[in-house]
Amino acid sequence: MKSNTLITRDLQAFLLLWITQSFSQLGSSLTSFALILYLYEKSGSALSTALLSVCSYAPYILLSMFAGALSDTWNKKRTMLVCDSLAAISTIVVFVLLQTDHLQIWHLYGLNAVNGIMNTVQQPAAEVAVSLITPRTLYQKVSGLKSFSNALNTMLTPIIATALYAFAGMQAIILVDVSTFLVAFIVLWTLIRIPQQKPVSNAANESVLKAAGEGIRYLKQNRGILNLILFLAGINLTASIYNAALPAMLLSRAGGGATALGWVTTVTGFATLVGSIVASAAKAPKSRVKVIYWSLLFSMSTENFLLAFGKSVPVWCMGAVLGWIAIPLMGTNLGAILRLHIPIGMQGRVYATRNTLQFCTIPLGYLLGGFLIDQVFEPFVAGQAPNALLNFLFGSGKGSGAAFLFAVIGFIGVATCLVFSRNRAIWSLEQEEQTEET
Repeated sequence: MKSNTLITRDLQAFLLLWITQSFSQLGSSLTSFALILYLYEKSGSALSTALLSVCSYAPYILLSMFAGALSDTWNKKRTMLVCDSLAAISTIVVFVLLQTDHLQIWHLYGLNAVNGIMNTVQQPAAEVAVSLITPRTLYQKVSGLKSFSNALNTMLTPIIATALYAFAGMQAIILVDVSTFLVAFIVLWTLIRIPQQKPVSNAANESVLKAAGEGIRYLKQNRGILNLILFLAGINLTASIYNAALPAMLLSRAGGGATALGWVTTVTGFATLVGSIVASAAKAPKSRVKVIYWSLLFSMSTENFLLAFGKSVPVWCMGAVLGWIAIPLMGTNLGAILRLHIPIGMQGRVYATRNTLQFCTIPLGYLLGGFLIDQVFEPFVAGQAPNALLNFLFGSGKGSGAAFLFAVIGFIGVATCLVFSRNRAIWSLEQEEQTEET
């Protein structure tokens, strides 16, 4: 068993990349959170706010397979540097528009679309880069550390963003975002060496369409991975409806507001942080599939219902703890399964195909969530008699319809887990892993 010193030495390149990129992601998260506050102040519409995420995910879904095919042949480091730079430039454009008082809502949608395109190309390259600079035996620790930084960012984002937005405005947040980008850019450019892997199947000479098709063919031949991705696509539909409904409910309900949203988001980050520490320190489980399934079932069967029936910040925060504390265990084991089963030379295109399939339900969920709140659930609950059962369960006034929606997606999430729990191809993945180890 390796000592902590040897493990740290093996992870030296990854740790430097991870720390600086996480720092940059924090800056980007501050901007994203502040944009939600800014847009909801301007429009008061859940659908308008949800469209921010739709604009981010739509290019991600449409272009992922082609981006992954390219990332298997392109230089990983150069791809990451170019994509991050273009995303930073789009953020600077928004800063200039703010300074000159020309910023319109459609500009924000454009910013998110550009960032979505850049993330589409950058993400598969970054995933493969991590595989290239990390020993196979440390894949679970790497996934745990990435989950840890994501959780820390989630916890810090609302605290920092809310304070900066209130006291210094949107401009200050964008300046922080650009500063963190510069740090990450310089470190990646000057200090980190990412080796190039040998392409498979003469990938360098393949057309983009043919190379993208390799990812699809791989998943068709590996039904366990494909069905696991489809399971997560179903979960993502519920999760994106949740994400669209959360700001609308917490910013509108009695006892809510920006402070309530900040508290729930912070507690979400704290719970994920604790879960990430556990996931990073944990040994490889006997069944990674069981960890994924039970983590998601526990999350879906707790948080949504506490958000639906709760009427105070402490109850909503308790829901956030229960809903998110097991998610890092799910994420680290999912990451380990993918890295262990997919050859490194194929990872870019397979990850990109995964992105298209697994995340295609996210923009649909955001649109559906915003539409259902604005046009269905809020008007329906508002039209109930004062002594009606729905008012007793979910309260009255704006935000009560969103609470009703949380109860509905709670049942949908649980049903999704139960349906896929009977999929034999997914459970066969743990048998394949045990065979590889022996």
